[in-house]
Amino acid sequence: MKLSRNDVLNVAVLAHLHLTEAEVKTYLHQLDSILTYMDKLNELHTTNVDPLAQPLFNAALDEQAALREDRAVPGNLWEEVSRGTPDPASPYFRVPRVIDR
Repeated sequence: MKLSRNDVLNVAVLAHLHLTEAEVKTYLHQLDSILTYMDKLNELHTTNVDPLAQPLFNAALDEQAALREDRAVPGNLWEEVSRGTPDPASPYFRVPRVIDR
């Protein structure tokens, strides 16, 4: 896959990033490498490969392996989460407006 400089600049605009020319060149190379590798992975034949939810654990193959017990825990962490925010107003966070950029 071959990306252009404009492709990188379009992604930067969508991500609200201001890139230097050196960063554009770096990201152009890195993104092109990633997409080229993804094209290579797409060439693999996976029609007879069963999907796994846990790639490192397959209960059918290893009955001795065990995952942790799945249990509900309290999820009200507002005090802890909001401690480092500049303008908390439960249950919301005030953030800078980005729609008009």
